Amino acid sequence: MDIINELLIYSTLGLYAIAAIFYYLGNKNKINLLPAAFGLAIVALGFNFLSLFIRTVASGRLPLHNGYEFVLCFTFFTVLMYLFYEKYAGDTKAGTIVMLVSTLLYLSIPLLMPYHINYIGNVMPALKSPWLAVHVITAIVAYSAFALAAGLAFLQIKNKTFTKDNYVYRIVITGFATLSLSIVLGAIWAEQAWGRYWSWDPKETWALVTWIVYAIYLHLNRYKNWQGSRANILVIVGFIIVLFTFFGVNYLLSGLHSYA
Repeated sequence: MDIINELLIYSTLGLYAIAAIFYYLGNKNKINLLPAAFGLAIVALGFNFLSLFIRTVASGRLPLHNGYEFVLCFTFFTVLMYLFYEKYAGDTKAGTIVMLVSTLLYLSIPLLMPYHINYIGNVMPALKSPWLAVHVITAIVAYSAFALAAGLAFLQIKNKTFTKDNYVYRIVITGFATLSLSIVLGAIWAEQAWGRYWSWDPKETWALVTWIVYAIYLHLNRYKNWQGSRANILVIVGFIIVLFTFFGVNYLLSGLHSYA
C-alpha cells in the first residue's frame, strides 16, 4: 500500500504538470492540445480522488485532519471547480494557471510532508468533533474558489480584459460565503473543544485577515473606478494570504492549528 500511495502522488503530480503544459501550448494555438489537456486533468483528478479514497478507507475517517490530507482535498476541489468552469464558460485560458497551482500544491507533499503519505497515526480528541468535517470542508471550498478567482483575475490583468459578466466576482462571492460559514463553524467547534469561541490563534487571525480582504474587495467592487485591475489585484493578494494562512501558519507559526 505504501508503494501505491507514493505512485499515486507522483503520478498525479506529473499529470497535473503535463496538463499545465498542454493548456499553455493549446491556448497559444501552437497545436490543438486543449482536448488532451482536459482529458489529462480529468485523469489527474481521478488519481487525486483515488488517493483520498484510499486514505479514507485506511484511516476509517474523512481525510481532513492534517496538512497532507488538506492538500489532497484542496487540490481536488480546485481542479474540480475549474473543470466545471471550463465547461460552463467555455474558457480554457485559466487552465495553465490552475494546473500549475495544482502541481505546486502536490509538489508540497513530497517536499514538506512526505512522512504523512503513508503515516496515519491517532487523531487528537479535539479533532473527533462532528463540527470538524463541515468546518474544514467549507474552508476547502472557499480556498478552492479563491484559487480559481485568482487565476482568472491574473489573466484579466495580463490580457487587460474585463467583462461585465465577471466570473471573478461571482466566484469570490462563493468563496466569501463559504469562508464566512467556515469561520462560524470553527468558532462553534472551538467552544466545544477548548471552551472559547475565539483565541486569536495564528490561523484564526490570518483566516480573519483573508475574510477582511475579500470583504473589502466585494465592497469596493460596487464602485466603477475599483472594477477591473484594482479589484483583480486585491483578489490575487487575497489568495496569497490564503496560501500563507495554510503553509505559512502551519510551518512557521505555532498554535492550536499546528497539528494541520
